[in-house]
This record gives sequence, structure tokens and C-alpha cells, in this order.
Amino acid sequence: PTPVLIPLPSSLPKLLEDDFQFILCEGCRKELPNLKLLTCLHTLCLDCLSENKPIGQCPVCRTAIPQASSISDMDNLLFTNLQARLEIYKKIVGGVDLFCDNCKKAGEFWCSECKEFLCTRCFEAHQRYLKMESHKAMRVIDIRAGSFKDFLKGTGKTSNLFCSNPTHESQIVSVYCKKCKRALCCICALLDSHHTPSCDIRSETRRRQEELGTLSRELKQKRNGFEATYAGLKDEAARLERVQRETRQLIRQRVEQLVGLIRREEEELLGLVEAGQEQGRRELSRELERVEGVLRRMEAGEQLVEKMNLYATEQEVMDMQPFIKDSLEELLQLPGARDRAQAGDLTECRARLQAL
Repeated sequence: PTPVLIPLPSSLPKLLEDDFQFILCEGCRKELPNLKLLTCLHTLCLDCLSENKPIGQCPVCRTAIPQASSISDMDNLLFTNLQARLEIYKKIVGGVDLFCDNCKKAGEFWCSECKEFLCTRCFEAHQRYLKMESHKAMRVIDIRAGSFKDFLKGTGKTSNLFCSNPTHESQIVSVYCKKCKRALCCICALLDSHHTPSCDIRSETRRRQEELGTLSRELKQKRNGFEATYAGLKDEAARLERVQRETRQLIRQRVEQLVGLIRREEEELLGLVEAGQEQGRRELSRELERVEGVLRRMEAGEQLVEKMNLYATEQEVMDMQPFIKDSLEELLQLPGARDRAQAGDLTECRARLQAL
């Protein structure tokens, strides 16, 4: 599908659009909330995931989607939160509706922990009452002068985790229990002695990041092997295509050559047939003339004998009979007429046709 760029104010550099295309849904390429991370590590919005549930495959890599009949519970928190921070940054750069969330005056500061805009007066109160809470408020003018990456650096590491225990929900999580594999506040860790062994949450975060980094490096090495295999397969596919194309061309050339040979053979055979037919016609004509002449002589002989019997005198019989007798005997000695004339000899033509 054609990528849909994130709509940004014209004052923002195009580089921002290109650098953060990864937070879009990889199915429809739109900026949508509630992004889900699949086991193949591609990210889809709820609409694309629902659309591909009946198919049971990721639309990007065609990997099977586990439990395709239900929607995965794994939210892509990273991309969703980046979208939210990008919206804040676009709002700040665009300078639209920047009002203090407390008194509705002009917002001049942004607190990433409170996720609120503050005017100068509210900012001073904010700093006075929350200075122990490590809340870091940034000047709007400084955010606008910097890049989105600078904005992320100033806000991405300030979020604190709060305890999941309802009675300690205001307590910041600082301990990680390796046995329970759960983050705890100091009170939970002290009151329950079963949470051992444990470490501070920052160490566990670093360990997990390092673990992912190690896996990523191993994956890169494995990917190099797959890329080499992929390149080899592409080369083989190109070779097969080239061989197929050359073979088709060769077949066409050979067929054209054979057609040319057959055409020439056709002309020669037709010439032989025509010559044979001409010879047969000449022989037939001569035979017809000979037979026609014999018939006329026989007819004349029969008429002459008939007339001799009717009208000849004895003297005429005595004078003419020997001559007529010799002529009739000569006619009787002539060979009989053939039933049909023989055409030219086509044996050579039939043999050459059989060879073709």
C-alpha cells in the first residue's frame, strides 16, 4: 500500500515525516491509536488486525497470527506513546490552543510528568510544590526551537512507574523482584520478605535493554545469512528467467528455420508434382490421338467392307480385296488400348513427404 504521511504543519522539516514513519500502522499506513504488536513483530491497528483475522496471516510478512479469531492483548506502547508525544510536539510547533491547563492563560511551559501546559505563575507554583517529585517542565519556546528528537530526549526518560498496589498507588516503583518478575515500590519490598532476590528497577531496565541488544546483534548476524540466501535465490530466479527467455527465442528461431525449410521443400515437391502432371497430360494426349486414329481406321474398314458387300462387282472385289485385307489384318495386329493413362511417377514425392 502507498504510505500515508503524518500530517504535520508546514514549518516542520520533511525529515521528521520520514524519520517517524515507523509509528504508522504497517497495514494501512495510517496514524491510528490502539496499535497491536504481533508475534512477527509487525504492528497493526485494530481495523487491519480485524480485517486479517479470517485470513490468519500478517499482511506484511504472511506469518500466521496466533489465535487469529481474537485480537492480541499486546499493545505497542512505544509507538502509541510516540504518537501521543508527536501530537503534543505538533501542537506546540503549530502554536494552536496553547493554554494553561489550570488557569487557561497562555501556556508557556510543558510538564511531561503532569502532561499539562502551564503559564508562568502556575509553573512557579508547580516547581515549588513538586520540586521533590522530579517533575521537569520545559519552556514552550525552547521546545519549538528544537527538533522532535530533542523533545523526545527531554520527555522520554522522565516517566516514573507507580506501584500497582492500590494502597501504594502514589509510590514510585524502584525495586524489581526477580522471583515474582514484578516491579515493586519500596514499601512492598520491605513488608513482604518473599520478594528476594531483588534489584533496583533501573538495573533491571538496563539488563533488559542489554538483553534485547544482544539478541538484536545475533539477529543481525543471522539476517546477513538470510540476505545472502535471498540474494542467491534472486540471482537464481533471474537466471531461470533469462534461460527461459533465451530458450523461447531459440525455439522461435528454430521454428522459423524449419518453416522456411518446409516452404522450400513445398515448392520443390509442388514442382515435381506439376512436372509429373505435365508429363502425364502429354502422354495422355498422345494416347488419345492414337486411339482416336485407330477407331477412325476401324470405322472406315467396317464401312468399306460393308459397301463392298453391297455394291462391289466381282472385278472390284478381285482388284481391291488384297489391299483391304492387308489393312484390316494390320489393324487386328495393333495392341489393345490401355484402360487408363499412367500419370507421372510420384514415388519420389511420396518418399520425401514421408521423410518430412
